[in-house]
Amino acid sequence: MTDLTEFISRLPKCELHVHIEGTLEPELKFALAARNNVTLPYADAVAMRAGYAFHDLPSFLAVYYEGMSVLLTETDFYDLAWAYLNRAKDQHVRYAEIFFDPQAHTSRGVEFGTVLRGLRRAVMDARRLLDVRAQLIMCFMRDFSAEYAMATLMESLPYREWIIGVGLDSDERANPPAKFAAVFARAEGYQLTMHCDLDQENSLDHIRQCLDVIGVDRIDHGVNCLESEELQDEIRRRGLGLTVCPVSNGYVRGASWQDAVRKLLDAGLRVTVSSDDPAYMNGYVTENLLAVQAATPLTPAELVRLQRNAFEIAWLPDAVKDGYLAELDGYPAP
Repeated sequence: MTDLTEFISRLPKCELHVHIEGTLEPELKFALAARNNVTLPYADAVAMRAGYAFHDLPSFLAVYYEGMSVLLTETDFYDLAWAYLNRAKDQHVRYAEIFFDPQAHTSRGVEFGTVLRGLRRAVMDARRLLDVRAQLIMCFMRDFSAEYAMATLMESLPYREWIIGVGLDSDERANPPAKFAAVFARAEGYQLTMHCDLDQENSLDHIRQCLDVIGVDRIDHGVNCLESEELQDEIRRRGLGLTVCPVSNGYVRGASWQDAVRKLLDAGLRVTVSSDDPAYMNGYVTENLLAVQAATPLTPAELVRLQRNAFEIAWLPDAVKDGYLAELDGYPAP
């Protein structure tokens, strides 16, 4: 495994499913809390990590949203994104599409522009100083109302050139894609994606709604399509990608997630591997790839295939994609 570990570590990567708020490491959380005079319910970073006890999506979200109280200023959002992008550089991520949840902040009184300007500055600095390219995807939180999502969409329009796409995340219970159909229909010019989290109520119907009601350009997670040949056929026919996050899926399904990437590859689907909320799940993209490799070993060619899938479905101009794919093709096998 040593040679393959090095191969995976240095492999040029494309990450398409990472929540910037989910990269908020405890050490940075405490630093921002001190800067902003926010009291946290933990003595230190070690105690905070020990308090990350969750077993499903709702219990995770309770911890996740609690931690955002330290994010208040443009500089806070810059520091958050800059920390992730430096980590991405260390993990040989060449390109990332990063989710952000403006409603998690505007609902606390933080202005939309404050969030976006901080994130955007970090993205631009990473391109210039780190040679890491990134773009931002704005997510609507499905446990808020469709009206709030529509207002957030309208609020994003002055910043249209800074946002590549829109998505849908948060608690899926009783919040199907169709609830937001009118919002996504108004999102002209944005690329469209949606979370279909693992093993949620009505998972297969939600994937179907993504395809037939929303008309998404890709699906985040979407692993439950393995339960339906019809859905797999339709996803293949449309050439849609699935942004799968194995480590986070393990918190929902346990060890039974382990063959999902293998099965999706074998089914000829454009599966990719990303990190989701790595500060909470204890695994960035390299660790996710290593987890897949440890559970269901892949050949070097299959590991490269996962990255090729990601670059191919990324929301980039073809000329830029071709450059990354050429870099991937030149990467030596162990």
